[in-house]
Amino acid sequence: MQPTLSHERWRTNTILHFCSLRGPSCLLQELREPGDEGLGLRQRHQITEHRSPRSQDDKVAKLLPILLLKYQKKELITRAEMLQIVDHDYHEHFPLMFKAVCECMCLGFGIDVREIDSSGHTYVLLPILGLTYNRILSDDYKSISKIDLLIVTLTIIFLKGNCASEEDIREFLRTREMLPQKDHFVIEEPWKFITEDLVQEGYLEYRQVPNSDPACYEFLWGPRAKAETSKMKVLEHLAKVNKRDPKSYTRLYEEALREESEAAQS
Repeated sequence: MQPTLSHERWRTNTILHFCSLRGPSCLLQELREPGDEGLGLRQRHQITEHRSPRSQDDKVAKLLPILLLKYQKKELITRAEMLQIVDHDYHEHFPLMFKAVCECMCLGFGIDVREIDSSGHTYVLLPILGLTYNRILSDDYKSISKIDLLIVTLTIIFLKGNCASEEDIREFLRTREMLPQKDHFVIEEPWKFITEDLVQEGYLEYRQVPNSDPACYEFLWGPRAKAETSKMKVLEHLAKVNKRDPKSYTRLYEEALREESEAAQS
């Protein structure tokens, strides 16, 4: 299905819809540890209540795919480059826009934008979650939805006790409109991306539940997810999104500590 809007506007709307309504930072606020009724989760209308002006949204939407590509290539980026991308005339408003970009990169993608040269305003993109996203990113806005699906799926698996049923994953994503009945407006086949692409890349393990009849399937972290990130990093990211202390997730924190202890002893 081809978009009816101009390609540029459609691309911008896609990215902004992710950042304001469906990005990992929003979805993770809806996830709760079993038995935890006190997360203090914000509702969607609260998240989008104080939206920035459309002009700034457009600039943010232009920068995000570029920064993700820089992250994948392990390249630096300068303030001058960013201004060239958005508009040199936007110089006066750059600090506010840059703050919004950094927040989205951190909470949405687990990436820190850190200044390493104040004189040249040069920035490095560092992994907070540890996920490299190599071979799953492209040079367009589709990368955003791919990261969205990956982070949320890994987090659900952790919250579900390191193993989540296919129905748990499907239902959560469907109710958040990440698996619409019609063609996905960003990724044509999001479920195929989860069950095939992320499995092939080692981020997920997708297997049949032993002795299930009819056959049922479940998801676990794949070897690449275990190598690149950890339960503690995912928990700290979840806590940052929800503005909580990681220790307040008692069960998850104890489990993450055990994993760290076992890794140190091995």
